[in-house]
Amino acid sequence: MMDDQHGFAGDLAKLRQSIDNLDAAMVHLLAERFRCTHAIGELKARHGLASRDPKREVAQVRRLRSLASLSGLDPDFAQKLHALVVREVVVNHEAAKLEPGAG
Repeated sequence: MMDDQHGFAGDLAKLRQSIDNLDAAMVHLLAERFRCTHAIGELKARHGLASRDPKREVAQVRRLRSLASLSGLDPDFAQKLHALVVREVVVNHEAAKLEPGAG
């Protein structure tokens, strides 16, 4: 019985470490994504373009739902996560329009 508990605790610790590593990777990836979208927001502001690109958003959702499905992730969840990220990007793009030199 003691060996089962030790094995369980070790397995749990390894899995939790993997989750911690994945969470860190997601944070770093999101930070890089937002650096890129911030630059896009500045470009759009300088050139008087809209913050949103509905055609691109539709294509992205379609692509991400497909990727999610192929990866064994619920496509609805992937779409909700993407919508959350896009909402934040649009807020950032709108703020970029207010920055000095935005156009």
